[in-house]
Amino acid sequence: MIQLPLPMNIIGPILFFLFSQFITPSVDVNPANTKQLASEQISLEKRYDNLYVNDVFKDNILLNVAYLSGKVTKKEDVNWKEIEKPINYKFTLLPNKTFAFHEDVLEKYKNSVVKTTNANFNYSDGFKSDGYLTGDGVCHLASLMYLAAKNAGLDAYAPTNHDFAVIPEIPKEYGVSIYKMPGSSSANALQNLYITNNKKNPIIFEFAYKNSQLKFSIYEEIL
Repeated sequence: MIQLPLPMNIIGPILFFLFSQFITPSVDVNPANTKQLASEQISLEKRYDNLYVNDVFKDNILLNVAYLSGKVTKKEDVNWKEIEKPINYKFTLLPNKTFAFHEDVLEKYKNSVVKTTNANFNYSDGFKSDGYLTGDGVCHLASLMYLAAKNAGLDAYAPTNHDFAVIPEIPKEYGVSIYKMPGSSSANALQNLYITNNKKNPIIFEFAYKNSQLKFSIYEEIL
């Protein structure tokens, strides 16, 4: 069979279509059409005063962000060299919609939750143990988000405070206890974090990690 070359006016659209399949659109925070509502950060080198335990906390926090972003969806995806690279991830929350830290939620949020971290914080998900609990450190990430959400004026609710242990760089009143055990959905829902967009415009959540600093910023889109 003889194949004739395709004319350029056909090749161009075909190449564009094929190339576009490998491009994932991202949300860019453009200062011209957004307003920063809050920005908070913590050092992942200051999570605990024991180096080994600190590294467990650090890795669990970064793995949690990887699950949130979709970079990791199961334990087999976990590549620590990739997870520990600099991060810049954003997602948008529309008005009256809720972010919950995990999917076991209180009844009042069941119809509004549209986003979670997509993780169970256990060994089966690839989270590490410091010898006491598997997943230690995720409460620090939730607390960072809670602090920023409160400062941004969003409707943020954390039913259970983390007052049983200090979370460095986070004021005590913003400590959040996160818990998720199979078969304990009611208890899990009370150890969760809920952030609802109570603004009239979409809200952008941004996670940035570089040089051991994890920053969480919140922007309001100006439509």
